[in-house]
Amino acid sequence: MSGNEQKRVESVSDWYLKEQLDFDKRLIRFRYETIKPKLVGSRGLELGPAEGEMTQFLIDDFDQLTIVEGAADLLAQIPDRVNLVKVHSLFEDFQPQSLFDSIVLEHILEHVGDPIGLLNRVKKWLAPGGKLFLGVPNGNSIHRLVAVKMGLLDHACQLNARDHSLGHRRVYTLDTFRADIEKCGLRVLEMGGVYFKPLSNRQIQEHWSEEMIQGFYELGKDFPGYAAEIYAVCAT
Repeated sequence: MSGNEQKRVESVSDWYLKEQLDFDKRLIRFRYETIKPKLVGSRGLELGPAEGEMTQFLIDDFDQLTIVEGAADLLAQIPDRVNLVKVHSLFEDFQPQSLFDSIVLEHILEHVGDPIGLLNRVKKWLAPGGKLFLGVPNGNSIHRLVAVKMGLLDHACQLNARDHSLGHRRVYTLDTFRADIEKCGLRVLEMGGVYFKPLSNRQIQEHWSEEMIQGFYELGKDFPGYAAEIYAVCAT
């Protein structure tokens, strides 16, 4: 990289580096903003924080936040905080020492081999009155439905190249998401959508203005069945 190009990159501002040029992280922020008003209690658990993009927001919502991550190199990226407990463990091996008021599983169920088995374990970790927050990509997202019309996918829930690269095992819709949750005996208190996404993340980050990005976030609330992400707030 030339010196001039280096200066150009450094001059663009955090907005382009952390938000618009990294739309995956922006979607995580939108997912956090969606669940934040619904979080309860003082003890939180986040499964699968990766490098901590959502953790940096959740940490301020609890007196103590426990995070469980199977990849040690990712866990090491997350800064230590006095109220943060970092656990290097597979979810299936994690044995909590106490119960939690809010448990967050964002983009976990599409990765694991046995999502129903995991939910059956996790629900036992909820304190009385606690809530479980689940989020997954939506197979009926507009951008996937368009991909079917374009002949890029045979059906909306087919695993695409990005799914494979991220280790996804399945793609949910609102109906299949609810079905897996209810198989575990959990009560669905609320379901909804996050972000109306007609294009790929790369196309959005390269071509959309902030007004468009924010506007399509608001629009996703009106069309949950076709939003990019779907979430559920659950209780036992």
